[in-house]
Amino acid sequence: MKGSIKISWLLRHGMKEVGLKYNATGWISIKDVLNYFNISFAQLEEIVNKNNKKRFEMTETSIRACQGHSKSLGLNIAALEKSWKEYDGDYAWHGTTNENVQRILKDGLKSMKRTHVHMAPEEKSVVGKRHNTPVMLKINVKRARMLGIKVFCSSNGVVLAREIPASCIEREQL
Repeated sequence: MKGSIKISWLLRHGMKEVGLKYNATGWISIKDVLNYFNISFAQLEEIVNKNNKKRFEMTETSIRACQGHSKSLGLNIAALEKSWKEYDGDYAWHGTTNENVQRILKDGLKSMKRTHVHMAPEEKSVVGKRHNTPVMLKINVKRARMLGIKVFCSSNGVVLAREIPASCIEREQL
């Protein structure tokens, strides 16, 4: 089993589709996950601990994805944001492709099918961006805050906002 990918899909996008119960912030019973994948707790724990982006949070009885949830799950966005801390950095970075740059610089960053836009706290960060993106957009978080946009940081360090206006985005070539 490609454990991390399958668990990530379930916790970020698939819980509703497969009929598993979850709460307003995406927490689901560990027992339900073990039964769904037919794996042991030790296997789940190994998958969670070996994930290089630390995408999952676990308690004794529950598990959830740190961020990246689909809007279609119907999570309570305000409650989800309360489960994160406010991001206190002045800048963040968003990796993208050359094809998307002009649209983003014109229209800003939109969360699309996800609850939030994902950003990295540092340009070379492992979390908050796709691997090997050719363009890094520098996000002026300080300016976004001045515009009333709340910016958060998940437990694994991904910087998140519901949207980022174009006036807060600068292009940086890698």
